[in-house]
Amino acid sequence: MSALLISLIVVVLVLLVLVTASVRLVQQYERGVVLRFGRLLPEIRQPGLRLLVPFADRMAKLSVQTVVLDVPSQSTITRDNVTIGVDAVVYFRVHDPVRAVINVQNYLQATSQVAQTSLRSVIGRADLDTLLSDRNRINGELKDVIDAPTEEWGISIDRVEIKDISLPEGMRRSMSRQAEAERDRRARVIHADGELQASTKLSQAAAAMGETPGALQLRLLQTVADVASEKNSTLVMPFPVELLRFLERSGDPVPTTTAGPAPFSAAEPDDPAGLGTTATPDTPSNGAAVPSPGTDLRDQGER
Repeated sequence: MSALLISLIVVVLVLLVLVTASVRLVQQYERGVVLRFGRLLPEIRQPGLRLLVPFADRMAKLSVQTVVLDVPSQSTITRDNVTIGVDAVVYFRVHDPVRAVINVQNYLQATSQVAQTSLRSVIGRADLDTLLSDRNRINGELKDVIDAPTEEWGISIDRVEIKDISLPEGMRRSMSRQAEAERDRRARVIHADGELQASTKLSQAAAAMGETPGALQLRLLQTVADVASEKNSTLVMPFPVELLRFLERSGDPVPTTTAGPAPFSAAEPDDPAGLGTTATPDTPSNGAAVPSPGTDLRDQGER
């Protein structure tokens, strides 16, 4: 009786071992690839409980979830000879489990190495301005480069994104000065454009006020009212320039004329040869000097 019991226990243990060796659980996010005596079976095991031949089948389970692979920072030189450090992130998944098991030993490590070398290669073909301004094109090119060799491994690259670009300190200062100068230029252009538009509107307003003289007076009164509303102790009154010009013209001295006959500049008609003397109002014919109206006769006597 004891021998029979021992035999039953041994049979039960053997069955448990066989069941344990033959039953495999495949998760919903996994796929199973079975090798029987080292040969690949064409059927891929789907999620659920799957039976295998004990001690003959070996099943490798691969996740078909999207894997986020962090590419470490790569120090490389751009096409315009600028040394930068670039790190990226790669999103990929296994779309063919058979190829991922048969064609490559470790698809995670292989994809990481391909991503690093491809990142250095793509950055070396682009200049710094393109890396900073057109990252979408660089990401697309990097995705195509990584996807080419991984296609044979059953790996599908969903997307590749550059996370950060490390620039040298001197390059950062130069770029900050360039950005500041560009903003200053835009501010000057905007200010000049505003001055141009303002001058155009002011010229139109001046033309409209010139057609209606009362408009200028109304504008003056409105300006005075605006200034007076702020309770200032000093009030500045604009003075029309036209009034200044009128006062300037009215204050010019009137030119005076000297009474008396004009001096002779030519010979007398009775002396056609011009040998006679020329008489002037201040010089009499006998040669004596005639005193001017404001000369004191006593002063002449003393002399």
